[in-house]
Amino acid sequence: MSETRWSDRLFGGFRKTSERLSGNLTGVVGTAKLDDATLDEVEDALIVSDLGPAAAARIRAKLSEQRFGREITERELKETVAEEIAAILRPVAKPLEIVAFPRPQVILVIGVNGSGKTTTIAKLAHWFQEDDYGVMLAAGDTFRAAAIGQLATWADRLGVPIVRGPQGGDPASVVFDGVKAATDQGIDTLIVDTAGRLQNKRELMDELEKIRRVLGRLNPEAPHDVVLVLDATNGQNALSQIEVFKQVAGVTGLIMTKLDGTARGGVLVAAAEQYGLPIHAIGVGEQMDDLRPFDPDLVARVIAGVA
Repeated sequence: MSETRWSDRLFGGFRKTSERLSGNLTGVVGTAKLDDATLDEVEDALIVSDLGPAAAARIRAKLSEQRFGREITERELKETVAEEIAAILRPVAKPLEIVAFPRPQVILVIGVNGSGKTTTIAKLAHWFQEDDYGVMLAAGDTFRAAAIGQLATWADRLGVPIVRGPQGGDPASVVFDGVKAATDQGIDTLIVDTAGRLQNKRELMDELEKIRRVLGRLNPEAPHDVVLVLDATNGQNALSQIEVFKQVAGVTGLIMTKLDGTARGGVLVAAAEQYGLPIHAIGVGEQMDDLRPFDPDLVARVIAGVA
């Protein structure tokens, strides 16, 4: 997919988010001077658009510092908001790169069921294949037979090897076998699916800790990445998922999916402001090349509705 088409998809995917923010900002200013009352309205509009109280307060403070008492048009307001959103997002924009030595680089992918986790794993595998890296998958979510089957289907489509065990088997054993096989075969990266249930946090924490212990015996640096997949349509609920998975899994980075058509994409900004975790990529569709590295400046302009 060309960069132009990707940008068009991104604008299309974020349209509901930008329209929501634009709708909330429309009428806030004309060419009147920016005063406290107007700043209150701007801050409220940002919060309602899922950017979160902290990011909204930060943007309000910057607007006040730069433009208080001066006339500002709606276009100028949106451009200023876009620049401040970008300032929040730039520090967390970090591509997911294969840099580990010795190989393989082990990437644990976590997230609640329904977040798009398995599809994201397939997209990551495709992404790395495009850069000529060898990829192997490990079906570490042994709790659900459907999860094993879905990952196996993707592995077959992509033409990559997969390590799996029986339903109800020990996930740590699957991961152990995956790392051993990837090492023996000279594979660059092992992408591991994990259980997404949060009903019993203690059980999930124990399971992930066991995986870490097993990995440590084979490679003390593994896992190299613990990537949390978030569903953008969950809005502010995505923040509570970050909080929980940080505690139970030691999240090192984020990928946000399902940004196509949601009005809640502003939660990206709230996540960056509140947690400061690297955002590796975003997804705006179901096709293999609909997952792309996170571009903070482009996303900021899209959210603010500045073409």
